[in-house]
Amino acid sequence: MDKGEFAVIQTGGKQYKVSKGGFLSVEKIKGGSKGEYKKGDKLVFDKVLLLDDGKNATIGAPYITGAKVDAEITEIGRARKILVVKYKQKSRYLRRNGHRQPFFKVKITSIK
Repeated sequence: MDKGEFAVIQTGGKQYKVSKGGFLSVEKIKGGSKGEYKKGDKLVFDKVLLLDDGKNATIGAPYITGAKVDAEITEIGRARKILVVKYKQKSRYLRRNGHRQPFFKVKITSIK
């Protein structure tokens, strides 16, 4: 593995630049072999948009066929609470709402 090797993957409606050994926080992924993923499970991201090995880059249209990024789940949690406030002055209107977004923290093990 060259130090400059990286890939751009798509998951959860977002795109992420990843490299081997790096950590990444992604949206919670439903499914898995037994219904839900657990800590220590392996993930495979097959929606690879770009591969770069330090010398030459491969760009998909939209995805690169046969390319995949392997990862391992290191943490499952929920992010900090996001507060949503709707307020209109002089009309006694105030609505407070909030939620905590679930996430997976994954470690990239290999790029193929």
